[in-house]
Amino acid sequence: MRSSAPISCNSTMVVISVLLFALLIGGPTGGGVSGHRFGYSKPDQRRWSKAHQSCAGKHQSPIAISSSRAVPLYMPAIELVGYNNLLPGPITVHNNGHSVSLAIPKTDPTKGKHPYIFGGKLQNEYELEGLHFHWGDKNNRGAEHVLNDIRYPLEMHIIHRNKKYKNVAEALGYSDGLTVLGFFYQVTEQDSPEINSLVRSFGQIIDYDQSIQLNHTFTLQSLIDGIDMTRFYTYKGSLTTPPCSEAVTWVVFPDLLELSVNQMKRFRTLDTGIHGSPMVDNYRALQPIGNRRVFVRKVNPRFTTLEALEAGQHHSKWDWVY
Repeated sequence: MRSSAPISCNSTMVVISVLLFALLIGGPTGGGVSGHRFGYSKPDQRRWSKAHQSCAGKHQSPIAISSSRAVPLYMPAIELVGYNNLLPGPITVHNNGHSVSLAIPKTDPTKGKHPYIFGGKLQNEYELEGLHFHWGDKNNRGAEHVLNDIRYPLEMHIIHRNKKYKNVAEALGYSDGLTVLGFFYQVTEQDSPEINSLVRSFGQIIDYDQSIQLNHTFTLQSLIDGIDMTRFYTYKGSLTTPPCSEAVTWVVFPDLLELSVNQMKRFRTLDTGIHGSPMVDNYRALQPIGNRRVFVRKVNPRFTTLEALEAGQHHSKWDWVY
């Protein structure tokens, strides 16, 4: 299967996809979005596929990742361009009823390039769109992916769009449309300064559909300091919320970020807006891997990024294998 294969869907599904993805990343969606809300209970998740056919697809996310079953593969590291630059503001933090998300304005072209990534098994450059989180009611659950039978309490997703597509709406129609970087958190005793300014803002967005604009900015790198970007798992999958478009290349890092018990509790103060229900356990059930392969980066000190990219252009082993 070619990575750029179009995803078949009718025009109605495309409209719904655009609305829901905009809601997911905290962008403007207009007045009709409230009609497309969904729940995370087991019965609710079973109903997703009735409204969105892709949710019953064979390349769905999240999945359980096993280091012993992952296929080692030489490939370049994920390169982060502009992650050390202060993000353009104002950054909007939004309680969308399913998560807390950050919408980041596009960088003024006269002031540099918007953050983007490349490398791994990606064949193109992917530009930053936004980020959001998934978490649990208890510290033994919350992350969407499971790594070596462990489900961590919090998972952050940083979303990127393939630059060859003009917008997210178009990208959702192709299997190489998006890349999401996934990061796990573990709970510790000490506050994490990297995430502290963000979680402090949650007190102003407790209720559903509340948004605030941060009066400061930060770098994406500050959120992921300490992560070894040369070690990761990657596989082909989907959005983990309706409409579950199979348009995502996932890159999941095994190194752990940290936050304190009190910082974790701040996530749980948010409200879904549905009968006063707290926003907890907002993660999707694990999906079958099926005949997909999960690759893990195999590091060879003599294998440079340039050599890896050249290899990717000339050898079929770089093609996605399902």
